[in-house]
Amino acid sequence: MPTRDTPWPAGTPCWVDYGAADLAAAREFYTALLGWEYTGGDPEFGGYLNAEKDGRQVAGLGPQMDEAGQPGWTTYFATDDAYATAARIREAGGTVVVEPMEIGPMGRMVVALDPQGNAFGLWQAGEHTGVQRYNEPGSLVWNEAAVDDPAAAREFYGSVFGFRFEEIPGGEGYTTFGTGGDPLGGLGARQPGLPTGWTTCFAVASTDDAVATVEARGGKVTMAPTDTEYGRFAVAEDPWGAGFSVMQVPTA
Repeated sequence: MPTRDTPWPAGTPCWVDYGAADLAAAREFYTALLGWEYTGGDPEFGGYLNAEKDGRQVAGLGPQMDEAGQPGWTTYFATDDAYATAARIREAGGTVVVEPMEIGPMGRMVVALDPQGNAFGLWQAGEHTGVQRYNEPGSLVWNEAAVDDPAAAREFYGSVFGFRFEEIPGGEGYTTFGTGGDPLGGLGARQPGLPTGWTTCFAVASTDDAVATVEARGGKVTMAPTDTEYGRFAVAEDPWGAGFSVMQVPTA
């Protein structure tokens, strides 16, 4: 099963976390959906929880930073130098919302907006290296951005992270991005009725079972399960309106 205990290469989507209006309820929802267990919750870290699958970190949940905002998932990109990457964000026309911040011995965090207003984060690993289990049920499998101007977004993220983009045949302009080797995520135009900005896709053993759980727990499905060449895929919202997607992956 895919695991990693060392820092991720710069530019890799290395962590996702959820800012919750109701942390206890969100924890219950995602446990039912993805089978998570939790560690952390210490007051010194604001009650932040590390979600785990089979004893390894897969995501974070914490209180919503902006109480007036929308609960949702944030994608964090690995960086070797949070200060230098934050400077490139500004140079490329983005906005740094949270300056490089030390999270104890865990690492250094940044929160930023691209020029189109889409939020994302940076993570410079310390003791906390990011996702430790991935591409299997209950863990992160893909990150992508749905934006108003894909060409401008490619220019921005290419400048900040050095990404190269490859268009998917028949994908209506959808591109993958990466720095070499396998693609790290995707970028495309926003679609009516579907989440915008950076979204998180979780691997599941059964997409149909996952969407049934979403609906039974008070969420809604915004794109019904669909078979693709990459797997059976669906888009959903949790009970608080936070969008995410699920992708069925083979299980051993």
